[in-house]
Amino acid sequence: MALTSDQITRFLKSVHPYDSLEAEALDQLAQSFTATKYAAGSVIYQFDRPAPGLFLIYEGAVEVTDGNGAVVSHLGLRNSFGERGLLRDGIAVTTARAEEDSLILRLSPPDFERFLTASAAARKFFDRSRAEKTTNQSLANSRVLDLMAVDPKCCAPDDSVHKAAQMMRDHRISSLCVGAGGHLLGILTTKDMTNKVVANGLPPDTPVGAIMARDPLTLPPTALGSDVLHLMISRRIGHVPIVENGALVGMITQTDLTRFQAVTSAELLHHITDATSAAEMAEVTARIPSLLVHLVGAGNRHEVVTRLITDVADAVTLRLLELAEDQFGAAPVPYLWLACGSQGRREQTGVSDQDNCLILHDNVSDADKAYFQKLAHFVCDGLNTCGYVYCPGDMMATNPRWCQPLKVWRDYFDTWITKPDPEAQMLASVMFDLRAIAGDRSLFADLQEATLDQACENSIFVAHMMANSLKHTPPLGLLRGLATIRSGEHKNQLDLKHNGVVPVVDLGRIYALQGKLTSVNSRARLEEAAHAGGLSASGAHDLLDAYDMIAETRLHRQAALIKQGKAPDNYLLPAELSDLERSHLRDAFVVVKTMQSAAAQGRGVLS
Repeated sequence: MALTSDQITRFLKSVHPYDSLEAEALDQLAQSFTATKYAAGSVIYQFDRPAPGLFLIYEGAVEVTDGNGAVVSHLGLRNSFGERGLLRDGIAVTTARAEEDSLILRLSPPDFERFLTASAAARKFFDRSRAEKTTNQSLANSRVLDLMAVDPKCCAPDDSVHKAAQMMRDHRISSLCVGAGGHLLGILTTKDMTNKVVANGLPPDTPVGAIMARDPLTLPPTALGSDVLHLMISRRIGHVPIVENGALVGMITQTDLTRFQAVTSAELLHHITDATSAAEMAEVTARIPSLLVHLVGAGNRHEVVTRLITDVADAVTLRLLELAEDQFGAAPVPYLWLACGSQGRREQTGVSDQDNCLILHDNVSDADKAYFQKLAHFVCDGLNTCGYVYCPGDMMATNPRWCQPLKVWRDYFDTWITKPDPEAQMLASVMFDLRAIAGDRSLFADLQEATLDQACENSIFVAHMMANSLKHTPPLGLLRGLATIRSGEHKNQLDLKHNGVVPVVDLGRIYALQGKLTSVNSRARLEEAAHAGGLSASGAHDLLDAYDMIAETRLHRQAALIKQGKAPDNYLLPAELSDLERSHLRDAFVVVKTMQSAAAQGRGVLS
């Protein structure tokens, strides 16, 4: 495949640090790159040989190994390699080999040196990139706390855009946080300056508050670096403020991130964002099993794996909503699309159906509802095309029951809490795992807070929810055995979902209700319950360890099935485990059962 200079220029615009160059400099640099195709397994450059320069992956994947053949890294779309930090006196200290058919851009050593000399951003990027490769730093496992700039520059909403421009120039930054009293109100970027001030001819004394982006998307410092990357790619933003307990504590921009080790999931998100149909997205989501195998094989913790996989589902949902509005026009009233179930909790694995709903503004008319039914069918059909099959229980926005105005949703939760019959308990269990995906998030914020307050104060409702949660029990048999399924397709197997993970998920939901905790992720709920005193430190430690053991076993089982060319599921033959593994897994089930009993008796819930 021959690439034109224009194609290379467009590609470089999407990759840091090349995106920091002025247009003329970028065009010149693009002309210095050459494109070469490498067949899977072919060597790009060899250890202990003269290094041919800097490489950039346009398509495909590359494995880098050291002089002993040990893997240094697996690289994919937009990753650079071969830079001078991996050289010794001009000789390569690694070997790069194409893992699949790849198209690679190359910049010769002299051109690379000129690039570094001309660009401070390039020098900073490749200096840091070398350090990360040396220490095997993983973006997927890094917390935002370790990546963010801890002293973000701020201005007040009544400051002039002239003053803001001077601040950005003096500090050589591309954005300012806008706040008052330590609270974030908005964000101002150089793009805002160009598109809103210069392009519209606004005067220099225009207040920042008039052009800033209000209520920007934020993340907490406990989020993952990959969360930032996925948010930037899926929402097409380049700056993410970091907020803790309502206070601004940091800022992350595109220049603060690399795609090392997160490239596979980032690549999927990139293709989903550019897709023009559900069929195109289905080609991307078909690679989710491979993503799961890669993430599990790389030693990522289960909560990292499931979060990255869920991010793909979120990106598909967002893109389908965009395509729906392109086809049907803008929504007649504000709405909010929410996910529940495993997507809501950000706990999707290789086996997931869809669970979703719509909250509509109270001004919605009967005529407006026809629009939202078309939108819901478009999105749910698209999700099904992408492998997120229709919910067997019809818990989807296509069901008119789950596509209602906010006032109806308030009535739903009020009825479930005040009259907790079996159906209400089941529905509340699903709907207390709601997470906003796209739309007007204010439609859910007040509802969530009011519902948690009401639920926590109703001891009868909590007791019913507790009893409902105990219906899923760990598979423990007599005489230190494991109780397997007695008949049917999965006879003599363990159900690692309903008898393994779900009991812990149910306990986490109960602790969240009792403690008015807004997190929906199960592990986060348990950690927050322990921090808030709703769960004893020892109980939390044991339960988290047990949950990790069960969830890791489930993911490793799914990865093993995928590698065998089979569809992943949630079942496991105990005989496939070693004696030690069976013993540890049983111990984990015992912990869960003990915590269930303690919670049912009123012990272990309060420390």
